[in-house]
Amino acid sequence: MQGDTRDQSTATTEGPDTPPTTEPPLPAPRAARSTAPAAPAAARTAARRTTTGRTAAGSTTRTTRTTTAAAEGAAAGKAPAEKAAAKKTAAKKTTAKKTTARKSATRKTESDTVIGRIPVLDVSPLVDSGRRPAKAVEGESFQVTATVFREGHDAVNANVVLRDPRGRSGPWTPMRELAPGTDRWGAHVTPTAPGRWSYLVEAWSDPVATWRRTAAVKLPAGIDTALVLEEGAQLLERAAAGVPKKDGRAHVLAAVDALRDPGLPPLSRYAAALAPEVLTLLERHPLRELVSATRPLPLQVDRKRALYGAWYEFFPRSEGAVVDPSGVQPPVSGTLRTAAERLPAVAAMGFEVVYLPPIHPIGRAYRKGPDNGLTAGPHDVGSPWAIGSPEGGHDAVHPDLGTVEDFDRFVAEAGSLGLEVALDFALQCSPDHPWVNKHPEWFSHRLDGTIAYAENPPKKYQDIYPINFDQDFDGLVKETVRVLRFWMGHGVRIFRVDNPHTKPVVFWEKVLGDIARTDPDVIFLAEAFTRPAMMHTLGKIGFHQSYTYFTWRTTKQELTDYLTELSGDAASYMRPNFFANTPDILHEYLQQGGPAAFAVRAVLAATLAPSYGVYAGYEHYENEPVHPGSEEYARSEKYELRPRDWSRQDSLAPLLTALNRLRRRHPALQQLRDLRFHPTDNDQVIAYSKRATSEDGVEDHVITVVNLDPHHVQEATVTLDSDLPLTVHDELTGATYDWGRRNYVRLDPSTEPAHLLTVRRHPQ
Repeated sequence: MQGDTRDQSTATTEGPDTPPTTEPPLPAPRAARSTAPAAPAAARTAARRTTTGRTAAGSTTRTTRTTTAAAEGAAAGKAPAEKAAAKKTAAKKTTAKKTTARKSATRKTESDTVIGRIPVLDVSPLVDSGRRPAKAVEGESFQVTATVFREGHDAVNANVVLRDPRGRSGPWTPMRELAPGTDRWGAHVTPTAPGRWSYLVEAWSDPVATWRRTAAVKLPAGIDTALVLEEGAQLLERAAAGVPKKDGRAHVLAAVDALRDPGLPPLSRYAAALAPEVLTLLERHPLRELVSATRPLPLQVDRKRALYGAWYEFFPRSEGAVVDPSGVQPPVSGTLRTAAERLPAVAAMGFEVVYLPPIHPIGRAYRKGPDNGLTAGPHDVGSPWAIGSPEGGHDAVHPDLGTVEDFDRFVAEAGSLGLEVALDFALQCSPDHPWVNKHPEWFSHRLDGTIAYAENPPKKYQDIYPINFDQDFDGLVKETVRVLRFWMGHGVRIFRVDNPHTKPVVFWEKVLGDIARTDPDVIFLAEAFTRPAMMHTLGKIGFHQSYTYFTWRTTKQELTDYLTELSGDAASYMRPNFFANTPDILHEYLQQGGPAAFAVRAVLAATLAPSYGVYAGYEHYENEPVHPGSEEYARSEKYELRPRDWSRQDSLAPLLTALNRLRRRHPALQQLRDLRFHPTDNDQVIAYSKRATSEDGVEDHVITVVNLDPHHVQEATVTLDSDLPLTVHDELTGATYDWGRRNYVRLDPSTEPAHLLTVRRHPQ
């Protein structure tokens, strides 16, 4: 591991109460090279020997083994009696070592609750006290923070160590106090590949920083001048032993010579220790004492799609469907082949994931009619979520859509266009599902012997049987994993899970854990519009993304509060996916706001969250509810075919295309954690910004300002607080502005509902 090589034995400590390192005595004062060349070499040798005694745990073990082998070799040349005695002594030592190891393991377990020599407290991110992993994706930077302090006035320092899935430690990352006097330290780290990582925080006494602080006070005042300079020389001499020769050790040794040079004024000698090259080297290779480390904390790193992506949902049966407006002729369903013809347009808009509702056979018993009607006609197609018929269940394709081979071709076509296919997984059945007869124990029965259908009062779903998990839990886990792996074998690497909150959390933990052990690239999106505790727990136990309350957050205060929550501690385990609409949810804001409302919500969804989505028809401003006060669509596509004329000119597709293009271009829009809201003097105008560093090291900074009122022009002053002045370029209109601390904006929702500004700083 690059960095300090002298106190790494503590980096593997399992708890925060690492016992203090016993420091060796200071080496003898080192004379200047010009007068006594032999002394420096001896001092450096002594320093190196001292350093060797504090190398990594593995090095210590090797030293012990070498010593033991040497002892055995020496014993081989002794008399038989002496050999026997030597063996007995060695056996006692081995037993003692084992006993010590057992005691050490006990201490490590107990240490989780004990404060270390240098206290390291309140480490974040921390999920369920470290019992579950925090989350990140490859290439995502996130901040690790901790409270670090010590007794007295000596300086402390801290760093973060990342370990990759193979247990290898990378170069440790220095932490900095986030605000002077708070004792709260932080550093950003970036895992580089998927897998199960870990991270820990090391805190340590910084004798060099302590000396600098003391010297800065005493030397100008002429207090203890000779003693202070010699103390500094000895500290830097010890520190030099930890600086690789090829990395510039000579610079540190030159500072040592200067500190001991009586021909220089005291302040000039001190200045040599503050030379930029010396400070840089000792920051990279610091002298660390009393190193105290937290236990390693788990970190699950997923592929980037788990955090970032633009989703587009459509029903394959509506694409290419033929519907007689008079109702005389029966409707003709679209197929997977005709649905594939829609894929180029979806890809052209810049979406990365195409999400399909269930494509399985649909039951006929209690089939619903249009708008969830209780009576279905002979030609009504039913709800795709009423899964199962004599043609098959969750591992079959509806005959009207085609075959499994047709699905394979659909996935291949999507892949050729850069699209991933997400498939709905709804763990429920129609009364005609094969499971009903084969596994009646998987369902709840009423007192009259009938199977209970699904209800979400006042909604009733007589065509759907929910699962009972308390009769054959293991059997349901096994069958669920089998079904998921069946579709994984046909190219599906993303599943949108319907209503996971109506199933036991432990069930999902087992199912998702089984999949992750062999296929960690498979992503699960939780469609759980439910209580916060359940939504957060689903994220903690393995779901990669979650639907959210975004649809119902429409005011400036609601959005600010909710996004502050999601981008804070929750970002360590629950990744939001902001769907602007779904087949189930047509919010009042869209019903009454006209086309401008659709534009506003699209901008918010695409710039606030790294993952967002729309349901087909959004680009056509479909906004008619089944009745006033309802969030259900009239003529809902859940219950009937709905072919659309995609050649319409009045479409939101150009804006969606621009947003997706900008999201791909700007790393700042592909992450969640670095989100800041900026004050505006009008509650109808919201302003926020995101920052990230691109792969080539260039900082990306995007400021978004949105008019939340879809009916009226709004004006506001946006206040910024740093990095001023700026030149900002509006990526939606092409305009360029010079911005300072207070900036006037005027947004007309019908023509310019938002500014999406990329930042260029003025030269200093």
